[in-house]
Formats: sequence, C-alpha cells, structure tokens
Amino acid sequence: MDDTALKALLLHREVEDFLLMEADLLDDRRFADWLALCTDDIRYWMPMARNVQFNKTANEYTREQMDTCWIDEGKETLTQRVKQLATGIHWAEEPQSRVSHLITNIRVTEVTPDAAGNPAEVQVRSRFLVYRNRLHDEVDIYVGKRRDTLRKLDGAWKIARREIFLDQNVLLAKNITTFF
Repeated sequence: MDDTALKALLLHREVEDFLLMEADLLDDRRFADWLALCTDDIRYWMPMARNVQFNKTANEYTREQMDTCWIDEGKETLTQRVKQLATGIHWAEEPQSRVSHLITNIRVTEVTPDAAGNPAEVQVRSRFLVYRNRLHDEVDIYVGKRRDTLRKLDGAWKIARREIFLDQNVLLAKNITTFF
C-alpha cells in the first residue's frame, strides 16, 4: 500500500471513529458533550422531501433558506434545544426517549488540506437509521442520508455543517426531538 492510500485509509478510520463516537453521545443523552462537537458557525439543516416527476429530481427537496424545512438551525438554536432537554420538563421527552443511531456507508468525498498538507476540512457522506421508542408504543424510525462538513480545530474534528435528507416525504413522528 502506498503512502497516499495509507493516509486516505487512516483518515477514513479517524472520521468513522468520530461519527460513531458522536452517535454514542446522542444515544447516551450526553447532549452538552455532543453540542461541544459543533463549530460556532454550524449549519444544521434538514429539508422536506417532495414527490416529484421522474425527470424533476432537482426539485425533490426544499431549498435552503428559501423554502420550509424540517430543521434549519445554527449553534444558538441547537444550544437552546440542548438546554431545554436538560430541564427535564420537555413535554415530548418526558419520559425520555430511548434512541439508537446506526451510521453506515461512511465515505470521505473531499479533503481540504491546511498549509502543512494535513486534512483541515473533510466532506463526508453517510447513511443513517435512527430508532426512537417512547412510552409503551411510540416508535419512530428515521432513515436517510447525511452530508457532513467536518473541520479540524485544535487537533479535533468538529461538525461545521450537517445536511440531513430523510427518505420520506411525510413525517410520521409526532415531533422531532432527536438529533441526527
């Protein structure tokens, strides 16, 4: 294996470890620790899917900052959500949900190096399945794709952007309290 291939393999493994650790934080309800993984300028965005004609897939999802979205947040609103969950009086999370994040098909699609040639920012694509159970019989299953921009700050990866694309156009869940 040449040096370039080895570096790519090690970078993939580093990114994969980061994303799996992030999923553990969310599943363990360590939301403040998860929030610390986000950059101050994070963009956390989930458009709505639309049913479109076969040859019009460019219009399948609502447009960022132009159309209605399921989620369109920055660090301030994510922080407010985390603080609200920490109060214990969030109506949709009393009692707390049991959540499992499954992250797969992780691919590093682009690498932006720093001045020394080390990865400073990466574009990552992945697939997810998020299972949520609450009370006796409330079950929500979210399946979709993510596009993440991860940025290395002070030697650690941070989430600078997350685009979440659900593979459903009608949200069957009663609410979205889950982070993806």
